[in-house]
Amino acid sequence: MSKFFEIKNLKVSIGDKNIISDLNLTLDKGTISTIMGKNGIGKSTLAYAIMGHPLYQTEGEVFLEGTEILSLPVHKRAQTGIFLGFQHPIEVPGVTVVKFLQQAYKALKGNIDYTKFQKSLSEWMEFLNIDKSFLYRYLNEGFSGGEKKKLETLQLLLFNPKLAILDEPDSGLDVDALKIVGQGIKKARENGTTVLLITHYQKLLDFLEVDKVFVLNDGKIAIEGDKSLAETIEKHGYDFVLAKA
Repeated sequence: MSKFFEIKNLKVSIGDKNIISDLNLTLDKGTISTIMGKNGIGKSTLAYAIMGHPLYQTEGEVFLEGTEILSLPVHKRAQTGIFLGFQHPIEVPGVTVVKFLQQAYKALKGNIDYTKFQKSLSEWMEFLNIDKSFLYRYLNEGFSGGEKKKLETLQLLLFNPKLAILDEPDSGLDVDALKIVGQGIKKARENGTTVLLITHYQKLLDFLEVDKVFVLNDGKIAIEGDKSLAETIEKHGYDFVLAKA
């Protein structure tokens, strides 16, 4: 029986610089896991490589429900059910949020029932406490950090992917926004999405029931554990934890 999500001997490089080396990782369906590690250790690189960023060269294998995805173009990976929430979403002047969401939804699902889409969109915006005027602003243009992360969370709930890789959804958020994003991630899990959360702080984890914690170091998973591992990192730091690995 194939695992839900599995990374086997993954290597990731940019040009001659190797960033990820022989990384192995598995995720069970319906879980929330987090990858932690020091700044600049390769956490975002791992996320972008899984999604298919063209700057990264990859070797190894990555499977989603038995389908090897590294050979697929980016849009096919998305259609297979992988979602990437960006740490720093780009601004797209001239494209409204609602038009972007409609086109992205259609590209993922193959068609769109606008009545059902509008109903679902309204429900999730209300859940995330997003005002309707938000839809008619240009995509991420002039958005605060909290607004950008709310939009990423809105996409997560609206698109309902099989696997969501969330790159530091907690960065730049105050406590209120952090709580809303945490509620969105919990709801996504309830809706069947498996979540791989990338962060280097524990504060978002206070709002979540995390099943597994992975610590990335020297291009591979150095140690893994349950939520208590994140609490130990918060208290003692990465060097303390890695020294015991």
